[in-house]
Order: sequence, then structure tokens, then C-alpha cells
Amino acid sequence: MATKMLQIQSKRFYLDVKQNRRGRFIKVAEIGADGRRSQIFLALSTAAEFRDHLSTFSDFYASLGPPNPENVPEDGKLKSEMMIKDNRRYYLDLKENSRGRFLRVSQTITRGGPRSQIAIPAQGMIEFRDALTDLLEEFGTDDGGFKGDLPEGRHMRVENKNFYFDIGQNNRGIYMRISEVKTNFRTAITIPEKSWSRFRDIFADYVDKMKEGGGGMVGGVGGSSGLGVGGGSVGGGSGAGGGGGVGPDHSSKPTVSSSTGDGGGGGGVMGGGSVMGGPGK
Repeated sequence: MATKMLQIQSKRFYLDVKQNRRGRFIKVAEIGADGRRSQIFLALSTAAEFRDHLSTFSDFYASLGPPNPENVPEDGKLKSEMMIKDNRRYYLDLKENSRGRFLRVSQTITRGGPRSQIAIPAQGMIEFRDALTDLLEEFGTDDGGFKGDLPEGRHMRVENKNFYFDIGQNNRGIYMRISEVKTNFRTAITIPEKSWSRFRDIFADYVDKMKEGGGGMVGGVGGSSGLGVGGGSVGGGSGAGGGGGVGPDHSSKPTVSSSTGDGGGGGGVMGGGSVMGGPGK
């Protein structure tokens, strides 16, 4: 959406305004003289807070006077602040070492996750602040993000299992939670919204492959023919005199028995009905 490049001493900094379903943010990338790259991500509201901190740190830096190795704290920290945004924490540390003074900005994610950081030479903090200000004046400080109504949840029942499809949203974005529930048992998976189309494509691919090469594997719901010779539904219902039971398969594929007994009913596996036929009377 917009980019600014700063050359501060031997480092280059790129400030890129980007947008995804979670909203607008600024990606700050630092490229050192040796080509190494580091980056952090700031929501627009966090970037505005960071800009204000840069002013405070710059004023403090200006009041320090020339470096004095005898007065440097043991850990090198001259001033520190912290910012919190959702599940991210940002640690701002004005430090001093043998190479000079610099502002280290570290980004961490709660409950694990990688730690990333950049280091801005102290002399460039004002220039960095001014670049952020220009971007924020153009794009504002509203993070944006998805604000529409999320779809309602859905439910389906397969035999003794219930499946629930629920759409939710948190600070990491929109997701779908698929829960499998049966007596004394519940499990769930969570799928990020950006992966939905990929999941759909994989399911569709398997459905097509089963239709093409499965023969009777994907049968109609409530098929009436039993399985003796390949080609019928898996789990077709068998009434009295029906073709239920495991019989020889002259197509060289093993067969699966359906339920037996008078009046047994059933559907095909993955064909929309129940797995195996229901018990007879």
C-alpha cells in the first residue's frame, strides 16, 4: 500500500504498510551491512504508540551528553519501555555498547513463538519517527480488520456422531472450528480462514478420486443390493434373500458385508448415508 526507505548509518530500514483480514499494519524490515534481515510487525495503533515513544526516547538521548564508559549500566540499558497489543509484547530498550547507542525493539508472542528484533541507531530515531508519522497521517491509526457478520454455525449428524461447524474470530483472525461429538467424547480442530480453500480443494480431490477409482466404494444412499460381486454399495441393505454377507469378489477386490437379517437397511460409506447397514429385526 505504501513504502518508505531509510538509510541510517550502515543500515537500511523499509517501512511497508500492508493489509490482511486482520487489518492494516506496518512491516518494519532492517537490512544490515552484511545483508542480514530482521523484521517486526506493528498494527497501526501500535505504530502510533511507538512513534510517541520515539519522541520520548529521542529527548532522553539528547539529554545524555557524550558516552562515558564509566557510567554505563552493567546490562547496557539506559531507558526501557514496553508496549502490549493483543498477544504481542514489544520491548523498547535504549542501550549503549562499544559501537555506540541504539534503540533495540524486540517483538515477542505470548505462549511461545519466535522472538524478533531490530536495532535503530540512536542518531536515527527522529528520522524514523518522522517516517512513521508520514505513514500514519496518510493511513490513520485504525487497525481495521473484518467487521462484517460471521456466518452462523452448522451441524450434521452421522450415525452416533455429531459434527459442529463454528466460525469465530480472535486477535489472530477468522477461523473455523470443526467439533466431533459423541457420548463421553469430544474433539475439535481449528482451521484458519486463509486455509479454507486449500482444505476444500483437498476434500474435493479425494471425492473425485473415490468416484473415479472406487467402483462401488461411493454408492448411493440406501442401496438395495448387497455386496457379493464387486460393484455394489458398501453396506447396502439386505432383506430376506438379499445379497448380504461376505462373498467371493471376482473382480479381485475384497468385499465388505452389510447387515444381515430381515429388513436390514443402510447406506453407502461416504455416500451420505450411514456406515454399514443398520441391524435387522
